[in-house]
Amino acid sequence: MKNILWVDDEIELLKPHIIYLQSKGYNLTTAKSGDEALDIIENASFNLIFLDENMPGLSGLETLNIIKDKYQNIPVVMITKSEEESIMEEAIGSKISDYLIKPVNPSQILLSIKKNLDSNRLVDEKITRSYQQEFRNISLQLSSNLSFDEWCDVYKKIIYWELELEKSNDNSIDEIISMQKTEANSQFFRFISNNYENWINDNDSPLLSHNLIKEKVFPHLNKNESLYLLLIDNLRYDQWKVIEDKILKKFNVISDEMYMSILPTSTQYSRNSIFSGLKPSEIAANYPDKWLNDEDEGGKNMHEEEFLLDQLRRNNLEDYKLSYTKITNIDFGRKVINRIDNLKHNHLNVIVYNFVDMLSHARTEMKVIKELADDDSAYRSLTSSWFEHSPLIDIISKIALQGSKIVITTDHGTINVNKPSKVIGDKRVNPNLRYKQGKNLNYNSTDVFEMADPSKFYLPKQNISSKYIFAKEDLYFVYQNNYNKYVNFYKNTYQHGGISLEEMLLPIIIIEPK
Repeated sequence: MKNILWVDDEIELLKPHIIYLQSKGYNLTTAKSGDEALDIIENASFNLIFLDENMPGLSGLETLNIIKDKYQNIPVVMITKSEEESIMEEAIGSKISDYLIKPVNPSQILLSIKKNLDSNRLVDEKITRSYQQEFRNISLQLSSNLSFDEWCDVYKKIIYWELELEKSNDNSIDEIISMQKTEANSQFFRFISNNYENWINDNDSPLLSHNLIKEKVFPHLNKNESLYLLLIDNLRYDQWKVIEDKILKKFNVISDEMYMSILPTSTQYSRNSIFSGLKPSEIAANYPDKWLNDEDEGGKNMHEEEFLLDQLRRNNLEDYKLSYTKITNIDFGRKVINRIDNLKHNHLNVIVYNFVDMLSHARTEMKVIKELADDDSAYRSLTSSWFEHSPLIDIISKIALQGSKIVITTDHGTINVNKPSKVIGDKRVNPNLRYKQGKNLNYNSTDVFEMADPSKFYLPKQNISSKYIFAKEDLYFVYQNNYNKYVNFYKNTYQHGGISLEEMLLPIIIIEPK
């Protein structure tokens, strides 16, 4: 039973209200003055206090200040005859939970109680009921032959409900949405396996990495304006949703869409394709001195600015002035804040921010980070906390002051892996846990999407018998040697390179200052 204290020097006049609330199951204690109320609070526990503002002796506001000083966690509802703005402001400044003006009726009081004492329970029940109704609709969608746009719709719905259920204290439904997401990824793997070869050969394809800038950035170029392309490495759609509100305080959304990362879903392939406007084997052929294969030493993304300049030239846009900035640490990020004003004279300013990818890798290697981001919910929370205190939020705020549009996107996502899949290969096989490429690979064929002839998929071949395999759902590849050691080390870590909704369906958001 909820215990409520009602403090009013005319409490006898409120007897009908008290009887009504008692009939609703609440336990009411009354006091006629602030001093009496403070004595009662010292000896009893209350869930809510109704406090009259105008009382003889210790006033309502004085009583409120003492209560908030000594009992900060008890919500207080101020009740007053006065509509003076100064009294309202002082009460609100003292962190009251509600403000009612006399005469009050029983329904008003009951609503205030429910808002302060039962809102969490009512919200939890509403969210749970709503998802239970939506569960069937999503399941029916998953059982049908979905198009790319329909897959985007399903994924957005799943992320929406994940985030909504996260707000709830009812954990009973968590396993259900987790199972539905697993089923969605299983169906999505079939969807990719059946269609990817056609898409990468430009047959009725969704928007893929190599067409992203041409389709979503170039149309917004204007000789009289400065446009920003912000690529946050390894930013999943759910991570975008948890930082979205912080950005949209100063921006309006022009479009909120998704595109599909090419395979492998790794920086070396997907981001090079984005900036070059070419598929990986085309990059290797056109830039043999700049493309490095998986086993080659050296950085795999060292030439993005050159690739982008060439893409501008191929599209007859070479007279547009370009800047390119890659931020890989917080110190350089802080320096970039001060450079934003100088960028407004460029037509296109590209900023690549690498922190999220580093966070994903750090979670694998560092025990502390792994404990802080134990699951998707915690991983999102860590992303939100990072963004709120990062130079990136200040960079975006500075761009808002310029009045410039921003295209926000990423190169690939990441997935929390939990199921090992054994692979046998020679020493030259790449170390990525979500895709392997090389010759003489042995694996469980039901766990992978195989590209026996990489040239059909526009992927470079190291030798004539090279092939690529991609892990499905939340699988990760483990070698036969020291199998158990690596199974335990990599279980419940974030990896990318394979096929999943999280890795492949990516945000492409265009915003403009308010």
